[in-house]
Amino acid sequence: MSSNLIAGVAQITVDGVTYQLEGSLKYSPSTVKREAMVGQDGFHGWKEAPVTGSISMSIRDAGDLTVAAFNAMRNATVIGTLANGKIVTGRNMGTTDVQEVDTEDAKFDVKFEGPQVSEQTVSVG
Repeated sequence: MSSNLIAGVAQITVDGVTYQLEGSLKYSPSTVKREAMVGQDGFHGWKEAPVTGSISMSIRDAGDLTVAAFNAMRNATVIGTLANGKIVTGRNMGTTDVQEVDTEDAKFDVKFEGPQVSEQTVSVG
């Protein structure tokens, strides 16, 4: 890939199966949600709560796939390969939203959540 390419194309696999990525691949490697704790006398500190990592996308409803199979997915490995060469990986992921197909464009949204989403970066040089 060109070192100048940073966005625009991506690929997705779930448990080694490649799906047609219609668009909107998003991921969150965050592990905590932080909230400022403020009292009447000002800032007191932080409140932190753990959050799951997530990878979400819009997939094309190709004729050879079963949309219902996504609803049953748990303990899946989800790998996104981004235009900039970065690889995003989620292990032990499960789908958390119901899938609803938009037949006008043959697409549906899928969100996977799990204990951790990691990023493997590439060196630029």
